[in-house]
Amino acid sequence: MDKRTLQAWESLPFPAVSQARGTADIPKRSRRRKSVAIAYEPGQGDGAEQGGPEPQRLRWEPQDWRQQLERIREMRRNRDAPVDEMGVEKCYDSSAPPQVMRYQVLLSLMLSSQTKDQVTSAAMLRLRQHGLTIDRILQMDDATLGQMIYPVGFWRNKVKYIKQTTAILKQKYGGDIPRTVEELVQLPGVGPKMAHLAMTIAWDSVSGIAVDTHVHRITNRLKWVKKETRHPEETRVALEDWLPRDLWREINWLLVGFGQQTCLPVNPRCNECLNRDLCPAAKRR
Repeated sequence: MDKRTLQAWESLPFPAVSQARGTADIPKRSRRRKSVAIAYEPGQGDGAEQGGPEPQRLRWEPQDWRQQLERIREMRRNRDAPVDEMGVEKCYDSSAPPQVMRYQVLLSLMLSSQTKDQVTSAAMLRLRQHGLTIDRILQMDDATLGQMIYPVGFWRNKVKYIKQTTAILKQKYGGDIPRTVEELVQLPGVGPKMAHLAMTIAWDSVSGIAVDTHVHRITNRLKWVKKETRHPEETRVALEDWLPRDLWREINWLLVGFGQQTCLPVNPRCNECLNRDLCPAAKRR
């Protein structure tokens, strides 16, 4: 720009000069407002500027649960409940070949549904004496199988489920049982509790908490669930949300025996329970 043009340009009225010069003559207040907007771009803020981590949401857990757990362990110290002597882990032949052992674990779990441990144990003993393998069960007629497992709960349905599941194991899994919960629950007569126990006992893999009626009842009484649950599977999800994973294997055995001896479904023996001063249900009795 030559000197004559510059002089002519500077002689223009003030608004035109301001527009031509862009932001040169913007008042200081507007300039500060703009710099503040830039300072808080996405990704910035108090935590980011200071390099600090995002605040973590505190995980819910029941009040006094560790003390309650230790007291239940003390009450279960003698290991003399029916589950300790005749539970699923006592029903299969531990000296059998691995595939046969796993099959026996699964069958004992199927028989145990809605059945006392004593009845399940007696039925498994009769089956083992006959020869409890996949081939022997497939060769057995329904009437004979029914006689051997009677009087387990819903024994007629279980005859059908055992035959169907055994055939699937033979055809689809080469005589073994599935290695995942997702596949196990697809078998006739196998529910989530059985599947998680099968994973633990047969495959030595903790896939989740096995929740039966005892675990469901006791954890609701102790308020170990954030809100009351109606079904065992709902209880399992609620427990796994907060209970440390290293306790998942133990909790079924612990609470089942406790439920068989002390925290009974009807007329629980609260006066004998070490948790009577901490249990919300005991305080109402």
